[in-house]
Amino acid sequence: MPLQNITNRKFFTFIIAMLIWGCTGNTRINETIQPAETQNQNQSQNQSLSQKQTAALSIRPQLPSAISNNAVAIAESVEGQTLYSFLGLGAGKTYQDVQKTAFACPINKACEQLDDVPVPQGRLASVAVTIKNKIYLFGGYTVAPDGSEVSTPDVLAFDPKDKSWLPRAPMPTPVDDMVAFAHLDRYIYLVSGWHNDGNVSLTQVYDTQDNRWFQATKFPGRSVFGHSGGSVNGHIVITDGVSVLGVKEGRRQFGLINDSWYGQIDENDPALIRWRKIKSHPFGPLYRMAAIGDEKNNHIVFAGGGDNAYNYNGIGYDGILTKPSNLVFTFDLNTNTWKRLTKLPTPSMDHRGLLIAGDHYVVVGGMGENAVVRRDIIKIDR
Repeated sequence: MPLQNITNRKFFTFIIAMLIWGCTGNTRINETIQPAETQNQNQSQNQSLSQKQTAALSIRPQLPSAISNNAVAIAESVEGQTLYSFLGLGAGKTYQDVQKTAFACPINKACEQLDDVPVPQGRLASVAVTIKNKIYLFGGYTVAPDGSEVSTPDVLAFDPKDKSWLPRAPMPTPVDDMVAFAHLDRYIYLVSGWHNDGNVSLTQVYDTQDNRWFQATKFPGRSVFGHSGGSVNGHIVITDGVSVLGVKEGRRQFGLINDSWYGQIDENDPALIRWRKIKSHPFGPLYRMAAIGDEKNNHIVFAGGGDNAYNYNGIGYDGILTKPSNLVFTFDLNTNTWKRLTKLPTPSMDHRGLLIAGDHYVVVGGMGENAVVRRDIIKIDR
């Protein structure tokens, strides 16, 4: 497909959407966008991978309202084990639909809307991580009426027991669309992501015990946003995302990549990560998959995702509507192999995390076919 000129990180879709839907603002200054890399794209349906024979799938009662690109977490509240959703994008998918909303969904009970997250304006592409039953909410980006965007440094701790918020030490380098995971029930790692006008290769680590930040070994792959990954006992897998594929006529060219990396955190030094490139998964590059590390099965699990890079409304930087995937697959840390697991009952994309609740993986919100923002809570057997 032809390359298109856009005006900054997330802006090309603003022009397309005004023509197609009359909505949204995306921004990336004087850049161009390339189609996704295709090194493994055509192999996705023809791989002889290990696969579970069956996996029960169901759609739970719905969220109070449709939400996508939302930070998700699970913790114990006074109602018992509870799913949480923070911030994100509402059904209208314009800058006016960037949300400050928070939802709590006790397992097997109806969801409720909580007080808004205490931030000045809504934001997208945040992440949430639970440690010792406190939910830590990181960053995200704001969208102004003119389409300009700012990566925010804010870190907030949410207590599910009394629904209170506590400001914590801000990120040294504000990022959004990053991968986040916990380690040793103390540290939270933020890998790569977008900072205002470009991707960064940083691995920033927040110490929840001492309320301080430090830098770990940089991510050695191409810096990315919208990538996915997780960790089990310090064993990390990061895959896919949007990166710079080259420069043409002085303009960076962005597109989906199908790179995969394994990292191991040193047992004695949480700032030291030994990274190495691994074979990419065979399903083609996917954007903003839901992902998590599963300690019980020693897997990193990935679900859904989009087949095209876009800002926030589901229309690609190339003007093409992104198609969601229904695939669920894993990286098996026992055998160091990729395995197809099952399929979602409905294709889904635009996620900031996957949750584990008992014997199920859980997807909260997201976009479905035709980039429709959804209210679904989907359960998948582990």
